[in-house]
Amino acid sequence: MNVKELAERLSKQLNRQPNENLARQVIKFATTIPDLARFSKACLAFGRFDSDFLESIYHECRRQGPPAEENRVEYNRTVPKREKSPEGTPVVAPKKIKSEYSAAENNSQQDDDGPNVKVTFKKAHATPGSKWRDGSRLSATAQSRLEQIRAQRDGKRTASTTTSTTSDWNVVKKEGPEGRNDSVKREERYFLSRTRDNRREFRRPKPEPEEEKKLPESDDNDNDQDDEALDRDWYTGDDYGHAAGDEMHNLFYGGSYDAVDEMEMEQKMQKRISSIARQRQKDSDKWEHNRLHTSGVVGQGAIDTDFSEEQSRVHVFVHTLTPPFLDGHQVFTRQKDPISAVRDPESDLAQAARRGSTLVSERRQLRERQKQARDAASMAGTALGNVLGIEEEDDPSQNPSSNKYSDTMTKSSHSSKSLKEQRQFLPAFAVREDLVKVIRDNQVVVVVGETGSGKTTQLTQYLYEEGYGTRGIIGCTQPRRVAAMSVAKRVSEEMEVKLGSKVGYSIRFEDVTSSETIIKYMTEGVLLRESLDDSGLDKYSCIIMDEAHERSVNTDILLGLFKSVLHKRRDLKLIVTSATMNAERFSQFYGGAPQFTIPGRTYPVEIMYHHSPVEDYVDAAVRQVLSIHLQSGPGDILVFMTGQEDIEATCDILAERLAILDKPEPLLVLPIYSQMPADLQSRIFEPAPKGTRKVIVATNIAETSLTVDGISYVVDTGFSKLKMYNAKIGMDALQIAPISQANAGQRSGRAGRTGKGVAYRLYTERSMVEEMYPQTIPEIQRTNLSNTVLLLKSLGVSNLLEFDFLDPPPMDTMTASLYNLWALGALDNLGHLTKLGKKMSSFPMDPSLSKLVIMSAEYNCSEEMLTVVSMLSVPSVFYRPKERQEESDAAREKFFVPESDHLTLLNVYNQWKVNKYSDKWCSRHFLHSKSLKRAREVREQLLYIFESSLHTKVQSCGGDWDVVRLCICTGYFHQAAKAKGLGEFVNVRTNISMQLHPTSALYGLGYLPDFVVYHELILTSKQYMSTVTAVDPHWLAQFGGVFYSIKERGSGVSKKDAEYDYSERMRMEAEIERDRLKYEQELEKEKRADSRLKKSQKSAVVLPGSRQSKSRRRGI
Repeated sequence: MNVKELAERLSKQLNRQPNENLARQVIKFATTIPDLARFSKACLAFGRFDSDFLESIYHECRRQGPPAEENRVEYNRTVPKREKSPEGTPVVAPKKIKSEYSAAENNSQQDDDGPNVKVTFKKAHATPGSKWRDGSRLSATAQSRLEQIRAQRDGKRTASTTTSTTSDWNVVKKEGPEGRNDSVKREERYFLSRTRDNRREFRRPKPEPEEEKKLPESDDNDNDQDDEALDRDWYTGDDYGHAAGDEMHNLFYGGSYDAVDEMEMEQKMQKRISSIARQRQKDSDKWEHNRLHTSGVVGQGAIDTDFSEEQSRVHVFVHTLTPPFLDGHQVFTRQKDPISAVRDPESDLAQAARRGSTLVSERRQLRERQKQARDAASMAGTALGNVLGIEEEDDPSQNPSSNKYSDTMTKSSHSSKSLKEQRQFLPAFAVREDLVKVIRDNQVVVVVGETGSGKTTQLTQYLYEEGYGTRGIIGCTQPRRVAAMSVAKRVSEEMEVKLGSKVGYSIRFEDVTSSETIIKYMTEGVLLRESLDDSGLDKYSCIIMDEAHERSVNTDILLGLFKSVLHKRRDLKLIVTSATMNAERFSQFYGGAPQFTIPGRTYPVEIMYHHSPVEDYVDAAVRQVLSIHLQSGPGDILVFMTGQEDIEATCDILAERLAILDKPEPLLVLPIYSQMPADLQSRIFEPAPKGTRKVIVATNIAETSLTVDGISYVVDTGFSKLKMYNAKIGMDALQIAPISQANAGQRSGRAGRTGKGVAYRLYTERSMVEEMYPQTIPEIQRTNLSNTVLLLKSLGVSNLLEFDFLDPPPMDTMTASLYNLWALGALDNLGHLTKLGKKMSSFPMDPSLSKLVIMSAEYNCSEEMLTVVSMLSVPSVFYRPKERQEESDAAREKFFVPESDHLTLLNVYNQWKVNKYSDKWCSRHFLHSKSLKRAREVREQLLYIFESSLHTKVQSCGGDWDVVRLCICTGYFHQAAKAKGLGEFVNVRTNISMQLHPTSALYGLGYLPDFVVYHELILTSKQYMSTVTAVDPHWLAQFGGVFYSIKERGSGVSKKDAEYDYSERMRMEAEIERDRLKYEQELEKEKRADSRLKKSQKSAVVLPGSRQSKSRRRGI
């Protein structure tokens, strides 16, 4: 029967295009199925047909028999599918046996009508030395000539291959066909999503060697076409600067993997398919086989059951296990914020804070355009530049030592007065003797003084001169890094010693101290970390807690810890310095400690409010500064901004607008923020040249921490950046928020230190009264407490309810943090710190990130995990200019690693390292060099902590980055989401809807992974997941058994895994129940002890001044 005719008839019945394959299948059914009823039932699988039509087709096919073309041997014209290779081995094309080649050859000679696809396939798989029999199509002369040409071509290929393997050893930009195609192979192998049966192999990966088959090389023209498309190998660059494809780091070296034309076209047109996508294909195959079996077309034994090894979909059940020490407490809250950052979210100030500065946004885009133009005009790195010998200029900021205050000591600051005269001029000098006497007579003293009174720089020197340095170190804590560095520099100059000798400082990424250091300035976090190793702080004789009124989390913890430390060490002196606000609270907290006030020289300050709310606070501040400079008398100006970007934009705009004016008076504009080089930070303390007005643009550090002489005018924008915790996204975030009324008073007071001043407030008086809090909310009440709780547990605080907080944190936030720490394994069922928790407390970062670093040692991927964590600890390394969005997106995609944004960050860092940390390279690929440099500093610090606390060396997993994905799941299983609908995810635990961020490597891949874990949520118009990694659902049940379990379904490996996870859950529940009984017994003992204590207290005689013991409270 004619196939085309039948295809036309079938198409009319189904109302679709003719399909010859369908017609052949119907003919096959009619000729092989002896029963008409079974034939009709089988055809119903393809669509609805009329019974009379099927009967006529059946009888015609039975009468005429199969068509002639069905008698010939069919040959597969498509590209053979890749077989699934064992883990750790490359995927190679299947070998053809000789009979297949001979059959294809005979078929090609029989069929000359259609395109000769089979000849192309055979030529591609023929070995270089084999001969091709062209039959009678070529004459003997042409045949000999063809063989000569092939011999010459083979000789050239051999020579080119030998040359490339020797000359391109360390070349990154030039790559041969082996390196390019090898990167694709490695990409397909390394980043496939692994199934459950391979899950346990990650712990001890044992790659099995497999015989590699060399495929013939592609033509040189094809290689030239690929050079531009695949100009860099983004996936296999190592950490030592070698090019991708060298023998030392390329597992596939020695084999060429250029495929035939059909395979190359398919690889270019088809997206990379992961194991998840292949699993979807198995689902489709299973459905088709199921329909065929149901219709009776094929028997049960004819169905391919390879897909049944792993179920296509795994159902994850969510449950909640509560540890005994949290019984009766709410362990999860959906409260958006513990305490709102703004007093009225709908007020003018709150809206302006959310809107930000339009002028700053425009400046950011302009700056990026200018940078791109400069880089485009530069010849460094180009072919012409290499010929002319033009090299990239080194960035001095790459050297971490250039950003230390100790290196700026050679630059002495010039002043009209000597340092000794300046010390004597400070208000603290007049009350020196009285202050020292109060400290000598009391263990705790609260010193109250306005900013600039000298309490920060002079108090440490007074204690040193009184001999307190002979008994130990005189420590002084600062809430900010810049304050600790600048104050230490100033004190070293006044004492005429080198910074780092007798006077030093210690911050998170810098320690400029020595064995002879006596006066040490440090951040509060550094002192807390020291208390982990030395709970009594034995090496200190005096500790000054400076700027305690700012009430950071570390300040509140230190205030509570010092109560127990002072009880043990009667020789330790504690001086708490504060502005006028909160001084009485500190005194009462320490049992009525004496207050000593340093009288300040303050002058009246005139307050000027804005007549209406400003639209853009940066533009308003620039206009106000220019108005003061052109119309007001002498005196320097201090401008308060929110952060570095606002400060830099303000300085640039001031310089531009001054240049437009006609011969204005000279104006020196100086910024100050934490990330500035140290030599630039120190410039704000130097007097301006004669006849020049100085403008200092600063963050809220200039409110109390730093004192600059000569300020007569203050411009207050009314905003600052606060760290707020959002329970919905589960992390802290810096956000612009209105300041408090107390902060506004501090800012205005800066204008009245040397004379009468004026404070210009860029907000209305009504806004200050109605839209600002009276006092700043303590940080402990508005931030995440996971780090705080972990630190307190590490310090031996077993019951957090009995810890003396100056202001206790919200109970819901506290219990939620405890529950998360228990789920991560940092706390046991009784609320005690585990060995893992002790290790986690040594890392100054979020507990989830700490666990990633610790678990990486077990999975032998610490080298990669340290990089991932450091990249997560800095701002985004990518930038996307508005006018070059497509170009930046294309550059970003080159770094993408399928199924993981974390691995994409790892790839970016490795490529930056291979390119010798080049700023030019970052600019060409739309990367922030500053963020990468910061990540490098963080990584060095984490590496030191890792080796010192874990007592092990870092190890690399090589190219097996799936192990890194597995390790990421160990710390982020509580932030898991599952696919729901088209492009949408929901949180597995909370069912909160969320989506992939457009910048994710998983965005737009054509499929959605079933389960992912994310680092954070970005709240804009939608809830976007940022930094996402696809995970196996069995990993969630393995590491997050307190939340998840796998549904038992199917058979084979999936069912075994479900049974294993279920048994783990049962074991965990039994352990919790056993510990609950133990916990109740301990509580019963405590109750009996409390009752005995109360009975003894009733008969005891209470003397004046004696302390009564507190009864124990059940706590967490």
